[in-house]
Amino acid sequence: MTEVITAPRTAREVLAWSREAIDPALRAAVDTLPAASRHIAGYHFGWWDEEGRTARGNGGKAIRPALTLLAAEAVGGGVADALPAATAIELVHNHSLVHDDVMDRDPTRRHRPTAWHVFGVNPAIQAGDALVALAFGVLADAGRPAAVRGVRMVNAATQAIVDGQLADLEFEGRGHVDVSDCVRMAAAKTGALMACACAIGAVFGGGRPEQVEHLRAFGGDLGLAFQHVDDLLGIWGDPAVTGKPVHADLRRRKKSLPVVAAMTSDTTAGRELAALYLGDEPLSDADARHAADLIDHAGGAAWSRRQVDLLLASALDHLRAARPRSRAADELFALARLATHRDH
Repeated sequence: MTEVITAPRTAREVLAWSREAIDPALRAAVDTLPAASRHIAGYHFGWWDEEGRTARGNGGKAIRPALTLLAAEAVGGGVADALPAATAIELVHNHSLVHDDVMDRDPTRRHRPTAWHVFGVNPAIQAGDALVALAFGVLADAGRPAAVRGVRMVNAATQAIVDGQLADLEFEGRGHVDVSDCVRMAAAKTGALMACACAIGAVFGGGRPEQVEHLRAFGGDLGLAFQHVDDLLGIWGDPAVTGKPVHADLRRRKKSLPVVAAMTSDTTAGRELAALYLGDEPLSDADARHAADLIDHAGGAAWSRRQVDLLLASALDHLRAARPRSRAADELFALARLATHRDH
């Protein structure tokens, strides 16, 4: 079949298209949950407030399902082919956010109180569990030849997320963390699901094995670059953009990518930062500001920015190697640029 070439959309237009495509399927899936889990999940997605009244909260950018849908188009498939996979990816992602907020004790996400902050720790954990279980149900009910393979792919990605989160938590109590350890943690915690989002889209779209693997690598590199940017925003981001308090990661002494790069830089600033990070109590606002300055002076911020550029270049090499359809390729490139240039 000859490809009909139309003008590519901007990244913002792609995200709006993805959100419009995914929301009805996402709501339909969440509506099948038991009442208590459904209530917390709907609050987390911004569909209603804590009392169950309709709200217009921010449900997030939906970058991962957009990657899934575009990957399907890139190999010649369509939105309908990949919609169950995209829905499952978004459910798994939000399961990880609900649990991440609990583990980090973050009070806000997307400019409103987090689910655990409103409903309590244990109910939020249970709601997160319900979301990941629901993802597998959506795939199993998809009625697609690729459904069984999709279940295996999402299972592997979910296990990687859990492993990455465990490493992230373990780092908090460890005196020394190597950069390579931190990179492996971030690749599992964030890169694995983006890799899966692209690969499963290609599988549901009928892509050839080599296309699936190149798109998987594209997503993995993009996911790791995305985490670098996220870590930079966690230190220097504008709360109006991030939806989280400034320096929240530093106050918790979180060993994120730029922090670890700074600590292991063998510089005076890096050694001072390592000493400042000793202890169990949260850093004061003044100490957190000082830590941010030390990370910058030790080269941690510059290192992360260089990694973003290198990872984006590698991701785009894999995208080209997948020989995608031209419009989908342009839109995947635009989405990658947006994901890695979020005011960092």
